[in-house]
This record gives sequence, C-alpha cells and structure tokens, in this order.
Amino acid sequence: MNYTVMMPAAGSGQRMGAGYNKLFLKLDDKPILIHTLDVFEGDPACEGIILAVKSDEREYIQALLEEFAIRKVTALVDGGGERQDSVAACMKVYDKDGIVLVHDAARPFIRLSVIAELVKVANEHGAAIAGVRAKDTMKYAKEGVVEQTVDRGKLWVIQTPQAFRYALLKRSSEEAQAQGFLGTDESMLVERFGQPVHIVESTYDNVKMTTQEDLLFGEILLRRRQEDFNDSHRTRF
Repeated sequence: MNYTVMMPAAGSGQRMGAGYNKLFLKLDDKPILIHTLDVFEGDPACEGIILAVKSDEREYIQALLEEFAIRKVTALVDGGGERQDSVAACMKVYDKDGIVLVHDAARPFIRLSVIAELVKVANEHGAAIAGVRAKDTMKYAKEGVVEQTVDRGKLWVIQTPQAFRYALLKRSSEEAQAQGFLGTDESMLVERFGQPVHIVESTYDNVKMTTQEDLLFGEILLRRRQEDFNDSHRTRF
C-alpha cells in the first residue's frame, strides 16, 4: 500500500554542537538528510515526501535535492518553532486521504520492512508507531530518589516513523491546536483523541542522529551495510 511521508527538517543541531542544522552534517560524504530521504526515494510504495524546513535553508536544501537526485519531495513548507507546528504545516499541503508517515529527518537507518508493516497496521487500525523494547532496568524517580522499579517488559522506546490514516491525524492535530496542547510526538495527539495506537517492533539501529556519539555509530552502521551489500553481491555473482 502506498503512503506519503511528512518530515520535519527545521532543527538546529544544538545538542550536536554543530552550530547549524545537524541534518547537513555528513555520514560517508553525504548529508544525514539525504541518507534519510534516500530510504524513501528507493521505496516504490512511497508516493511523495513533504519537507518542513527553515525558510533561510530552503535554497540550500533544494540544491541538495538536485545534487543527490531526490525526486520524491513534492513540497518544501516553512517549519514552525515546534515539531507539532512543522507537521501541521506539512498537512496543509497534503491533498489526499491515504496513509501518512511522520518521520524524523535525522533517522537515516529505518528499514523498509518496518515501514511496510507500519503502513499495513495503520491502514487496518488507524495508527501505528515504531518502537523497540526497553533493554535496561528502568527506575521511576522523583527529585533524584528512586520510588520504584518499573516492569520493563511493558516499556517501549518509541521511534519514528509513526503512521496514521490521514483523517485521524488531521482531526487529532486540529483538536490539539485548538486546545493549545503541545505533544512530544504525533501518537500522543492521537492517544488524546481516544484512538488506540499499535506498536510495530523496529530495530535498535534506527537511531536518531542527535549527538557526536550517534555520528560515530552511524559511520559503523554505514560500513556494515556496505559490507553486507558486497557480500550479497559476491554471492550472487
């Protein structure tokens, strides 16, 4: 089933310490943003990508799209001060009624198999989000003092993409805006709307490039992918 991606890309890179948009930092001589876009560019089920950007970065991003032959970006919209505002701006230029994905532009290692499952589950149930099971012991603490140990068997670390029937996401977003509610992700808005949100198990390498350590991990993932590709190529021929 086909889908459209809405991708906030108007970050600052403050935690990365880059001094500019972290999406322009390079992994293996290619910007993080392009690595992420490449995933969807290569997925036949992706109908289009809507990017929310800073107005003063629009020209540079457009040049990157041309340089790296990214053809599926259908619109560049002005991003807002918050992620929720950027996604709302993307929705304003979406003119269909299908399945939409919201994805962090700084997550270049999402797998197509996870995307396909998210689209399938969202189509069936309305909302689906990517996540991985918590691996560490989790504590609930107040003011630095542990109050209880939480059952990690029921805890998930949530990632993106998050997939929705468009009408559901639109209603949830509009209601949140009308009430002045700011959520940390789109599924939070849908949860407030009373809609069950299903979790699709993702992979631990679907990391968000946030710190310098993440960049180092990203370089390792890229090398591993290239090695896997070379191995499969040799096996085939």
